[in-house]
Amino acid sequence: MPEIITMALFCAALIGCIATGISIIPALVAGLAIFLVHGRLTGHAWGAMIRKGLATMRAASIVVVTFVLIGLLTTLWRAAGTVPFIVANTTSLIRPHAVILLTFLLNCLMSLLTGSSFASAATMGVITMTLGTSMQVSPMLLGGAILSGIYFGDRCSPVSTSAQLVKTLTHTNIFENIRLMVRTAAVPFALTCAAYAALALCTHPSAGSLDVRGLFGKAFCLHWTTVLPAVVLVVLAVARVDVRITMCASILTALPVCVLVQHMDVKALARALVFGFHCADERVAPLIDGGGIVSMVKVMLIVCISSSYSGIFQETGLLDGAHRIVSALARRCSAFGATLATSLVASAVACNQTLSIMLTSQLCANVESDRQRRAIDLEDTAVVVAPLIPWSIAGAVPLASVGAPEASLLFACLLYLLPLCRLVRALLERRRGGKTDAAQAMPDGE
Repeated sequence: MPEIITMALFCAALIGCIATGISIIPALVAGLAIFLVHGRLTGHAWGAMIRKGLATMRAASIVVVTFVLIGLLTTLWRAAGTVPFIVANTTSLIRPHAVILLTFLLNCLMSLLTGSSFASAATMGVITMTLGTSMQVSPMLLGGAILSGIYFGDRCSPVSTSAQLVKTLTHTNIFENIRLMVRTAAVPFALTCAAYAALALCTHPSAGSLDVRGLFGKAFCLHWTTVLPAVVLVVLAVARVDVRITMCASILTALPVCVLVQHMDVKALARALVFGFHCADERVAPLIDGGGIVSMVKVMLIVCISSSYSGIFQETGLLDGAHRIVSALARRCSAFGATLATSLVASAVACNQTLSIMLTSQLCANVESDRQRRAIDLEDTAVVVAPLIPWSIAGAVPLASVGAPEASLLFACLLYLLPLCRLVRALLERRRGGKTDAAQAMPDGE
């Protein structure tokens, strides 16, 4: 009973923050106090709980350095004209009768390069939505295609914060994770492409008139050198160079492009690195502004605060009952099935992707002993389930930024197909008493 009351208080704090439209960080701080008080009331020492919490916080804080690099990288790709160059040269591929499918594919590309669902929605998402609606295509269908696309890369880009977080939580190699993520996503990706191609047959588009290249060309120099930071990132990622080294190399490539090609002064560049890039052109600014170290502060605080919960839970045994429920579920419907069910509850409670991943990881730590399989299970559940919760910022913010209705969630095909295909495979293999193809490809845990 005390455990239920404690979790109810924490959920109430989260719901209060969401209802009032403020950050969930105050709720996380309140949760920290609630869990510590619960531990003390059940006979645990303050010092032991705090030491355990700080230990798990320090372990998770390693990813903070990566988040800082991502903030710098996303700023410089904007300021150097890398993102405008990519958008301007890819949106010309859109044809009326393939607009839904191309919307999905172009947002996949952008999210793979930037590693950010929100940044992809604010750039390629807005452009493809504008082009699609100008062709008389339903915003609901376009919104679903955009949401699928931006989370394709958010899931498996080496510079994605969610991929980095999963790698840190499971102590795995990110490039091995990506290889396996590509494998488990192959069939859902193909089915999604087929679904969007079929939906295109149900529309009656017309030719659009938006000149994207002209729009960005007035605010940026779109010389071919502006794409070099992206080329460096892709080449080093394919070569499986450490992701932090890869991002640093891309950052160092982008700096001279900002100064020599886009003619930014050093003071403006330094300010952008901290606070984010802001375009002087009022028409382009909503499409390209963002990035910076400050943009990463919120997610870094969420990771650091919520990671301390793990140590407190270990010390107090607060989640022991939940662990038993999850373990029983795993015995009935496989480890993946239990992880999927847990991620649905965690996403509904957490209302954001980062905390959902961490809660799912904590609750499902005992159902799968192999680290690599646990990492892929998280990627195929919590990472893609969070955007499907209507009140979660993971889906609500991108849809709002592109001007898509909430009903677009119904057409985010990849986000449904990915966990469903994995679940079907897991259940079939469980019935046959074997492992899934993806599991067979995974090395044993250390």
